Amino acid sequence: MRPFLFLMLLLGTAFLLTACPQTPPPPPVNPAGCPAGPLQAQGVEEPLRLEGLGRFAGEYVPGELLVLSKPGLSVQALRAEGVEPQEALSQGLLRVKVPKGQEEAKARALLRAGAQYVQPNYLYRPLRTPNDPLYTTDQKVYLNNLLRMEAAWDQSTGQESPPLIAVLDTGILDHEDFQASKYLPAGVNLDVADGDADPTDRSADRGHGLAVASVLGADTDNALGMAGVTWGGYIVPIKVFYDGGGATTSTLLQGVRLARELGVRIANISLGTNGYDGLLDQELAQARAQGMVIVAAAGNYRSPYLGYSSGGPVMFPASSPSALAVGAVDQDRRRASFSACGSELDLVAPGVGVLVAVPSGGYARFEGTSFASPIVAGVAALYMSKYASERGAWPTPDQVYTCLTQTAEDLGPAGKDNEYGFGLVRADRVLTNTTYCFP
Repeated sequence: MRPFLFLMLLLGTAFLLTACPQTPPPPPVNPAGCPAGPLQAQGVEEPLRLEGLGRFAGEYVPGELLVLSKPGLSVQALRAEGVEPQEALSQGLLRVKVPKGQEEAKARALLRAGAQYVQPNYLYRPLRTPNDPLYTTDQKVYLNNLLRMEAAWDQSTGQESPPLIAVLDTGILDHEDFQASKYLPAGVNLDVADGDADPTDRSADRGHGLAVASVLGADTDNALGMAGVTWGGYIVPIKVFYDGGGATTSTLLQGVRLARELGVRIANISLGTNGYDGLLDQELAQARAQGMVIVAAAGNYRSPYLGYSSGGPVMFPASSPSALAVGAVDQDRRRASFSACGSELDLVAPGVGVLVAVPSGGYARFEGTSFASPIVAGVAALYMSKYASERGAWPTPDQVYTCLTQTAEDLGPAGKDNEYGFGLVRADRVLTNTTYCFP
């Protein structure tokens, strides 16, 4: 993975701009046969063909309905149903006032009285957009265009009832855009590999933990740098890599156990091995039974692996039945060539050109399932936060898994498949679905 050097790009862009003269575009042509002026009004409006009852879901103006009447439905008939006309709109629509809390009941009464169609007067709000400058220029193309994050953030930013989230990784390095989101509980040895309270990343692959954590929850809406998927904070970096070395079964066992002791609700694991680890699988099963949602990267392959025509098998722990296995797609919704495949794959998320925080204090674009996984973990955090704030209890891991997989955008062959799992995680659906997420 090579960091994208923003400074070089900026300097290169400036050079190109100064090297190429900026010629103003010619004025628009207005042919003589096309006089300028307002558009001509249509002679006849198409009649509204809606019938029956609209959906009484989402936000709408309390005590108001929109009614499409039929000939013969008089004002007296409306008032006889406890409905007061307020305003005549176009195409035969009428805005009426009804007692608050009785919107749906009055709508049904109006249909019985002879109305053609009745629905709530829905409320529309501007979608939530963070003010982090790199969100608009670098992240919106995949976070919003693919996942519809702005509609999701309008429902929850993860700050209502923020769940404790663990990032089991190489540790953490300091970055100005990952301060408020970081949670370091006092007196806790977060470096389980070396047995101390300092989770500073001294691994052979320094910066991986910071990159993963920043995708999940960089300090957001702070007018600085990048945005995280969840704005809620409370991200615990649990260092499972030895100083200068790697992670092992024993360090991961200790990391998962520490997460359980801390009451972690979501654990992101962006690391893997080929094969199966029975000890770790049992530990993950206990964590899930205790209420922890485990999200893991499916794995990366740079060349065909053991006869596979593209990618390779899902790595462990993503292949564990206790984990949500996450593969990667590019910004055109195509499976990334390196992304692991297999029946264990559950979801995919953007994993190509993902903006991350890097140890130098800057930002870079990385690729890999390591960075698709924290996107899914962040969406899970938004869902859990909204669910807990509204219902006073955390959703179970089974509820979270069902919500995310059953609302995914199906890609590839119809239904679950080995390349995309259930499909692309869709944050907007996760935060609003009333069948699988908020029944």
